This record gives sequence, C-alpha cells and structure tokens, in this order.
Amino acid sequence: MALKIEIAETKVILFNLLMCVIIFYAMYYVVLCVCFTAFRLQMLDGLAPFDFKTNPSWINPNYLVLLASLEITYFMSGLLFVWVVEEWVWDYAITVTVIHIVITTAVRSEFPLALHWWAALGSGLISMICVGQSLAYYLFKDNFIYPVLDYF
Repeated sequence: MALKIEIAETKVILFNLLMCVIIFYAMYYVVLCVCFTAFRLQMLDGLAPFDFKTNPSWINPNYLVLLASLEITYFMSGLLFVWVVEEWVWDYAITVTVIHIVITTAVRSEFPLALHWWAALGSGLISMICVGQSLAYYLFKDNFIYPVLDYF
C-alpha cells in the first residue's frame, strides 16, 4: 500500500501549523505582558518565553511570571487551536511544543536540561491537549472523526 499525499492537503496542514504557531506566540507575549504588569516587574525581556535558566523559587517573581505565563498560554492556546484545527488539537499541540523546544534551543544556544522547565512544559502540554480536545469534542461531536482500527 503506497502512501498518497496530495499537495493541497499538505498546504492546508502547513497553513494550520503556521496559524497555531502564530497563535501560540502571540498568546504567549500577551500573557507575559499581563503577568509582568500584575507582578509589577520593571523589565520585560523579549526572550522570556525561551528562558529556562531562571532559578526556580516560589519567592522569585521572575520565575513565577515565567511559570504562570507558560501555563496560561498553553491553556488558552488549547482553546484557540480548536477554531483552527477542529478535532486535531492534540497533534498540533505536540508539534507546536516541539517547535517551541527547537526555537528555545536555537535562541539560547543550549539544550534545556532544567527539570523544572520540562515539568512546566509537560503539564502545560497536557492541559492544552485535554482542554482543546474536550472543547473540540463538545463543539464538533456530530461530525467528530473517529479512527478506523480495523487493520490493527
């Protein structure tokens, strides 16, 4: 059985992926600005979404802002991805997260090894998938695509 890929489908997928990445980073910077304002911090670093070296401490306001903005961004992006990709939120959520890891590695010129960053990223990804898939199921349950598992 040969793999058949149509160019039109690939363009749609790449366009949806581009839209999800734009939504993710636009949401990230908006939430980051709100959190910086709420915590009354003086300086907003433009590379804050890619910061994994901040000392994890519950009394460090910079860390709290980075953590809160990451989790809120993932939660809200899961809701917004539904309007772009409908029931494929989980797929695009994982792909956007991998792209974010690659960009973070490129921006910081170092692979993130901080356990607290991976824990925050993983919990954010799980919340994005759960919230997005739940909303997609609720909105599109009449025409939700269920996988055919006859060949497995």
